[in-house]
Amino acid sequence: MSAKSIAQVLFTPRLEAANDTVVYWLRQVNLRLRREVCWCWANRAGQAGKTGLPPIADAAAENLDLTRYDHDKHRFFENDITAKYLSEQIQAPPPALARTPARGSWDWVARELALDPAAQFVLALGLAARLDAALGAVCSACLNDASRPYPTLALAQRLWDEPGAIVALADGAHPIFRHGLLSWSGDAAPGLEWHQPLELHAWLAQTLLDPETSLPALLQEGSTSERLLTDEQEIAVWRLASTPLAAMQIVPLLGAKDADYAQLASTLSRRLARRVAVVRPTVEPERHALLALAALGWLRGLDILLPEHWCARHAQKNNESWFTPISAVPVRWYLPITEPSMCQGLPAFALTPICRLPELSFEQRLALFRSRLGERGKDLTGDVAECARRFRFQYHAIERVAQTLRRSSVLTAPQLFAACRAEAINEFGHLAQPVTPRFTLDELVLPPAQMQQIDEIRRAMSALTTVHYEWGTARAWSEGGLAILFGGPPGTGKTMAAEALAHPTALGLPMYRIDLSQVVNKYIGETEKNLKRIFDAAELADCILFFDEADALFGKRTEVKDAHDRFANIEISYLLERMERFKGLAILATNRKKDLDEAFMRRLRYVIEFPLPGVPERERIWRAVFPSQVDVSSLDFRYLARQFPLSGGHIRSIAFNACLLSATRSGEARVAMPTVLIAVKRELDKLNRATSEELFGAYAPMLRKAMA
Repeated sequence: MSAKSIAQVLFTPRLEAANDTVVYWLRQVNLRLRREVCWCWANRAGQAGKTGLPPIADAAAENLDLTRYDHDKHRFFENDITAKYLSEQIQAPPPALARTPARGSWDWVARELALDPAAQFVLALGLAARLDAALGAVCSACLNDASRPYPTLALAQRLWDEPGAIVALADGAHPIFRHGLLSWSGDAAPGLEWHQPLELHAWLAQTLLDPETSLPALLQEGSTSERLLTDEQEIAVWRLASTPLAAMQIVPLLGAKDADYAQLASTLSRRLARRVAVVRPTVEPERHALLALAALGWLRGLDILLPEHWCARHAQKNNESWFTPISAVPVRWYLPITEPSMCQGLPAFALTPICRLPELSFEQRLALFRSRLGERGKDLTGDVAECARRFRFQYHAIERVAQTLRRSSVLTAPQLFAACRAEAINEFGHLAQPVTPRFTLDELVLPPAQMQQIDEIRRAMSALTTVHYEWGTARAWSEGGLAILFGGPPGTGKTMAAEALAHPTALGLPMYRIDLSQVVNKYIGETEKNLKRIFDAAELADCILFFDEADALFGKRTEVKDAHDRFANIEISYLLERMERFKGLAILATNRKKDLDEAFMRRLRYVIEFPLPGVPERERIWRAVFPSQVDVSSLDFRYLARQFPLSGGHIRSIAFNACLLSATRSGEARVAMPTVLIAVKRELDKLNRATSEELFGAYAPMLRKAMA
């Protein structure tokens, strides 16, 4: 409906409307205000026919004399030339309401809510205040209060010929307030609604003037494409279709972060012969704007999809603050959630059963990657498939990755993986710390059998895409990754091996060290919650979870003697189940393999025993442990390896201490044999091992002199 020029109905010229009923009621506001101004001149200043606004008088005295001067006021309306003319114009009957009005138009609202003339006049008063900036001063003059330049119910009662008809509107349950068309600014105490500003939001004013006006910037039209609904989603459609939309209705959409909630909401609404409007995530409506949004949805027959972060922003304890003001407005709200518990605190009368949005499968992720990358990804078939498996992104995350890569003139595999890694943010909080790999597989010093197993793990992780999705093992193994155990004495290279696997030259996966001091909690059920948080965060993309001293968490289940034993066993059972479903690489390191639960051991793909290094391995460690900038040409590596049966961790500690001693004594980047012998002796003392001179053999005099 296009706007057209109308006769002067308000104070500001060239305002437009297209509906005859709107024109009539806006003109009623104008005429009644003008007539009241005439009476105020006569009553306050004894000067009828004056132009401009009357002076402000004692408001209390004027209110006390309303009854006293009521007869005089009516006689003035009958005898004063201007007031009489205005009264005659006011008596013009309203136009008949359209029989089939457009939804959202004034006529539709009046029919739908069965508004009587007094209610339509009050609604017009709110509309006039929204449209005409000149109305405020006139309102304050009529109210005899310069501090209130806005329309109120008190003003409406003064202007309307039947003051008692306005009384029914001083109730928040009246349809024009219950449906959010008008609202009072602020939280008015009971009885003070008469003096609160009547507000009609700009979105609603535009719709009442023209129901076909475009949506406000806060909203965007929902997706035009439809998805194939699952059986569960079809049942949700039937349930919604059979439930009258008489008040607020909340439809929880349960899905993963970045899921395409808009497409699902649009499909559900289309199946219900409705449309959906999506609240833009960058602009979140405040409380009063939310009520206006609800009213707009009701006026225009829209379902509304809230932003994905809505529940996170409005925690359960604050749920009531957003839904209470809009609970009476008959609008369907689609509410994205990632956990069923997010529905706690929502009103039972409005809540429908949860509608689940399944996560994208590997095939769907692969198709979406290929579609969004287009021709630029056609030469990266294998790499795109690997990204689709390794990064379990949902719709919007894949869209963002593709958008980022459009800036590249020639797309390469490293760029693709880098963009995916940048998008994948694992939110472990205080439960895990990221680890930057310091070692490569070439630096590992292990017996051949163990090195072969380490290489098998590397190749197995790289083969998961082929085995799971080309060979079909994903169906049987739930797309699971690998869980492996590194066992052996302290310092034998378990942590080093984990870092080497995470290094970009091997798997190139982010590595996180699980802080067991934060995970294991003495309070019942808290350990399980922490474990859930860890594995949920790790679901987004392949990563390495490194559990050091794993026996503290994966120990044997105990005989149930009390509630703590029972819950401890539940935690271990939960851990076993999540480990089996974990899609990345879980590495457990322990010095006490015998203490691990047998059920857990059965779920391990690899168990690698890290032995104390033999003489050849120790010599390799000694030769590799010092930085290349340090001169170690005088060291007897063969003697050190043969004479001292130490693990790699202790050898590294000795090398570091020797560097510190050399730096403080000579300042040169050179480590000599006496300094290393001192560091060896102190390391052995720390381990409570014998350090007699006989142990150092031919080098005993050198040590004695260095220690002097």
